[in-house]
Amino acid sequence: MKIATYNVHGVNGRLDVLLRWLKQASPEVVCLQELKAPDEKFPAKAIEAAGYGTVWHGQKSWNGVAILSRDTGPLLTRRGLPGDPDDAHSRYIEVAVEGMIIGCLYLPNGNPYPGPKFEYKLRWFQRLTAYAAELMELGVPVILAGDYNVMPTELDVYKPERWVDDALFRVEVRDAYRLLVEQGWTDAIRELHPGERVYTFWDYFRNAFTRDARLRIDHFLLTQDVAARLVKAGVDREVRGWEHTSDHAPAWIELSEKAIKRRKRNEK
Repeated sequence: MKIATYNVHGVNGRLDVLLRWLKQASPEVVCLQELKAPDEKFPAKAIEAAGYGTVWHGQKSWNGVAILSRDTGPLLTRRGLPGDPDDAHSRYIEVAVEGMIIGCLYLPNGNPYPGPKFEYKLRWFQRLTAYAAELMELGVPVILAGDYNVMPTELDVYKPERWVDDALFRVEVRDAYRLLVEQGWTDAIRELHPGERVYTFWDYFRNAFTRDARLRIDHFLLTQDVAARLVKAGVDREVRGWEHTSDHAPAWIELSEKAIKRRKRNEK
């Protein structure tokens, strides 16, 4: 089973890119972020014609999230992150599909630092951490996938020294991500590529893609029962090089039907 996450950076403006990638990669489930489309403008018919059932939580601004599921449509379980009834941002949607709960999230960028946007980011992270603990207590398989807007370690950024005061690399944000993972979640890409520089984002400016100036800010966090089925994880880097594409590339994981025995890192 292949599950992907993709910050599409405008679903209507980049619909051709999305449909081309769906046909090429053929994932069973896709989490989309940054739709930039209100609910009534989401291109559900075009995506359904490509073979995917869809739920979405749109917004005209920079926000918006959706989950696509091939063949069988996803069952909506939550629309919006709990913890702040006054937060109107469309940044979280959750479904039940294939016996799992899958949450798609788009964590706030937080720039400029310092400032109210950064404080909002930290509060959103706190709410996510609290809700993630509730999900883990359910005792069911859970995947939290999406654009976390955080580079967890220096391995996840091409020049760490240039990012020390950026909201995506501030120590407060990296600590928040670490505390979330320490609840018992597995960072899927880092689990299978522990020492590798795997990236998911290249800026539009300063020829970032050509220079390979990159970041890893799109993540999959898995409960242990899902992590036991993890066999592959990667990034479709070439999509970032397509014409009129997003500044992110789709990231994905593959799960086996049953748990597998994975060799420990210190075993030879």
